Amino acid sequence: MNIQDKHKKYMQRCIELAQTALGNTYENPVVGAVIVHNDKIIGEGYHCKAGEPHAEVNAINSVKNQELLKESTIYVSLEPCSHIGKTPACSTLIINKKIPRVVIGTIDSFSKVQGRGVKMLQDAGIEVITGVLESECRELNKRFFTFHEKKRPYVILKWAQTLDGFIDSDGKYSNESWITNNVSKILVHKWRTEEPAILVGRITAEKDNPKLNVREWTGNNPLRITIDVKNVLPSDLNLFDNSQPTIVFSNIDKEISPNLKYVKIDSTQKLVPQILNHLYSVGIQSLIVEGGESILSQFIEAGLWDEARVFVGNKLFVSGVKAPLINKLPNEKYKIFDSKLFIYKNKY
Repeated sequence: MNIQDKHKKYMQRCIELAQTALGNTYENPVVGAVIVHNDKIIGEGYHCKAGEPHAEVNAINSVKNQELLKESTIYVSLEPCSHIGKTPACSTLIINKKIPRVVIGTIDSFSKVQGRGVKMLQDAGIEVITGVLESECRELNKRFFTFHEKKRPYVILKWAQTLDGFIDSDGKYSNESWITNNVSKILVHKWRTEEPAILVGRITAEKDNPKLNVREWTGNNPLRITIDVKNVLPSDLNLFDNSQPTIVFSNIDKEISPNLKYVKIDSTQKLVPQILNHLYSVGIQSLIVEGGESILSQFIEAGLWDEARVFVGNKLFVSGVKAPLINKLPNEKYKIFDSKLFIYKNKY
């Protein structure tokens, strides 16, 4: 195995480690680190939770014989930080431990890092190699990079549709478990734990009365968001039960309780940019939009989406509410028992 293949092998392991913490490190990125001595992994670690030690720290602490660090290479999926935040700077730790070589997946575009970690390491005489599995490492932190580079949350659209392209039969039902199956429902709840916020439109909020929490998986409940420009939604909906933080974009600006806040928007202007601007201002890095058709289509038409996850169930409605339309081929396809899942990516 040549040196480039070895770098890719160990960087892939960094990615695998980082993925185990997806949904738990917000607002920080997910990061994995591996320490290699004489082609043998002697330490591993990943960032588990915001405010806790970073991946590099956990990997270094896992090495039993610390003297070996002076002859080792540390692989890390994201550029080591150079600033002191809730935890010490990882670049400083690497320098202090006299690790001679650092292999990095991708540079951190966050303004407080953005090449400073690499410069600090190089200034200390450490060999630094960057760009190993770079696209995969950027994909790993697509939420983090979108937030800092595009100044908005990473947007995931999600819906279920029938074989004949309907999202709803008669305007009364749009639950994905009815169109697809229970396995798909479990997957959707897992996704909810991975994103800090979830949004539905007014019609879905009123007719489906969703809880928008996590029941079929274990993890954090997302911030619930709905749109009620005219402030007409009934107060007894599940969204207003104060069980988790909820935002309503409406014609008023008022905090009803610590878990229920109304945010005023201009109904004469396009809603989607206003929603994303507000979420960016309060630090929401990603958003999953679960429908219905109107709000999903508004995100699509505005081009303000990054990924669409579309379930296609093994049913026919013949008539009803047509599913949103994405004029491109899916990037990924999966079979989930009697249903299919199509993943679309909006690269621009």
